[in-house]
Amino acid sequence: MSTLIYWSFPIFIVTLILERLWAGRATREGREIRGYQTRDTFASLSMGLGNVLIASVFKVFVLALHYWLYEHRVFDLQVDAAWVWVALFFAEDLCYYAFHRAGHEVRFFWAGHVNHHSSRSYNLSTALRQSWTGPLIGFIFWLPLPFLGFHPLMLLTQQAVSLLYQYWLHTEAIDRMPAPFEAVFNTPSHHRVHHGRNPLYLDRNYAGILIIWDRLFGTFEPERERPDYGLTHNLETYNPLRIAFHEWADILRDVRAARGVREVLGRVFGPPGWQAESKDETAAGQRRRATLEPEAQRSQRTR
Repeated sequence: MSTLIYWSFPIFIVTLILERLWAGRATREGREIRGYQTRDTFASLSMGLGNVLIASVFKVFVLALHYWLYEHRVFDLQVDAAWVWVALFFAEDLCYYAFHRAGHEVRFFWAGHVNHHSSRSYNLSTALRQSWTGPLIGFIFWLPLPFLGFHPLMLLTQQAVSLLYQYWLHTEAIDRMPAPFEAVFNTPSHHRVHHGRNPLYLDRNYAGILIIWDRLFGTFEPERERPDYGLTHNLETYNPLRIAFHEWADILRDVRAARGVREVLGRVFGPPGWQAESKDETAAGQRRRATLEPEAQRSQRTR
């Protein structure tokens, strides 16, 4: 893990405290926010600590693989060339979009990402609710970059920049940024949609830094109604072990109960909610149904 992340820990602590104070005041003033819940916050921080420890160890393997691919690179890209850093910025962000989209639309990858969405709160501590298994499977989406000629340490730095950028997105303290910024970059408003379990918000806004990928690939959704945060079937636990591994356990259970190879593959590599008989429980199916409902009825159902 890049040292940029470690140097940012004091910033995380200070901003968490400041946002907690703001949330307390906003709640007293009657604002409709989710704020902070103590057990939820500690669960998020526990997940973040576990992620740092696991990712730090596994990063040794990933860097070794990146260096091996870099030795067989297709192009010689200069580390000190400004245009190379600009190209890396866009290329890494596109890789993140692919990784994040797969993390929602393929159940195998969803099992390594679902814990980030398991909080019913939405605050800066939610940003730290990171996966314990995601680093073990998600690294494959960035493998083309060192092979194309981007130095592994450049890639490591840009990944850290992306992760740090996404930290400030997890807040209700910021309403909307100026329209030109909202049009190009990921913002708290866009990311609140991503964390909403409202049917119209499911599997939308996968952006890391740039929202342009969602606009280009048809996965963008503006913030129209207040998000109801969490999962379609929320966890009733704050146990980090349960948060980290519950979907893997559910996959194993479903595979054992599967009737044939097709159902096994669907249960593992199909979209979350996939059923052999129907697709209505997938995010796409829930969005289709939601578009047929009156807005008032939809809002009532998601409360």
